[in-house]
Amino acid sequence: MSKKKMCVYFLTPVIAVMLLIIALLYHQTLITHATNESEVTSRSSVVIERNSAKVLHDTNSHARHPIASVTKLMTVLLTLEKIDSNEISLEDKVLVSSNASGMGGSQIFLDADCEYVLGDLLKSIIVASANDSSVALAEYIAGSENNFVQMMNNKCRELGLIDTHYANCTGLPSAEGYSSAYDQAIILNRVLDYDTYHDYSSIWMEDFTHPSGRITQMTNTNKLSRFYEGCIGGKTGSTNEAKYCLAVGAKRNDMQIIAVVLGAENSKDRFKLASDLLNYGFENFTSKTIFSNNDLSDKIIKIKGMDRYTTLKAERDYTVVSNKNEDTNFSLSYHLPNMLTKVKENEVVGNVEIIVDGIVVDCINILSAETHDEASLWDYMKEIVKK
Repeated sequence: MSKKKMCVYFLTPVIAVMLLIIALLYHQTLITHATNESEVTSRSSVVIERNSAKVLHDTNSHARHPIASVTKLMTVLLTLEKIDSNEISLEDKVLVSSNASGMGGSQIFLDADCEYVLGDLLKSIIVASANDSSVALAEYIAGSENNFVQMMNNKCRELGLIDTHYANCTGLPSAEGYSSAYDQAIILNRVLDYDTYHDYSSIWMEDFTHPSGRITQMTNTNKLSRFYEGCIGGKTGSTNEAKYCLAVGAKRNDMQIIAVVLGAENSKDRFKLASDLLNYGFENFTSKTIFSNNDLSDKIIKIKGMDRYTTLKAERDYTVVSNKNEDTNFSLSYHLPNMLTKVKENEVVGNVEIIVDGIVVDCINILSAETHDEASLWDYMKEIVKK
């Protein structure tokens, strides 16, 4: 074999290895691009894991900015809460005022002094970001938009969100209105708890039929709902002041992530950056539920004086989110009584400490799953006879 041919055969695997290294470096550069503050083409951004609300990426996430129609996440959340508490229903008829029908910006073109089904109005907000429907629901729920805005701000205080103040229920420009990427991630996290939201947010295109028979077509403003694998909902917003904003959630396998981008230069950038941030989360982190009801399936507590035991349940689950390149060690430390005199369903009977890498990171209450009355004299006698 000639020296020339030997050289070619020797270089071929070397070149292959070099190309592989270059490809890996390029892939890492894409991830870095999505999370490197100097490269992010927005005013602020954040990525959180849904179950734990752990922040996976942060670029000025508490900075206050106008957020345009992302404001409607709170409008939607308050409406969903009212439905869940049976104060209103999806079937309610809502009389639309001239004030609501006259809203500018994105709208579904409601007819004034006409009754619309509440569920249809909510759907038009979630899918098409309808300002007129937002004001119609605000007036229906609270009597006026101003009263509803007060409810919105009260909800922020309830959630502990200190970087948000609402001036209206639509996100139309106002000097008094602002929020942060982090706050909107937390609000979207709450919205994603509701099945009704998912029923509507998954719609891409649909006709909206008015009482008169007139039809307006709705198209989902969140393009990632169709073009990003695992997207579970989101909200767009754009004005000259806010630029281009997006809050979006996605799920892959057992992990759910929320990304928020505020103040991107154009619509394409906000969707690209949000996609990159979601990809970064899925590619670099993993989530694992280390405590749930399943961990209590073999644990019971005896009721004093009776041949009875109460089963237990967890007040909530606990999920650990960690970097895929890091090992996380965890353990559970239970604190439960050996016996109870009596107990009511959902009564706290003990707790479990969550220990991660040797540090107690949380303490979760353990509840009784049943009610057991105190043993009677007859119960004690039966126990004695058995012995």
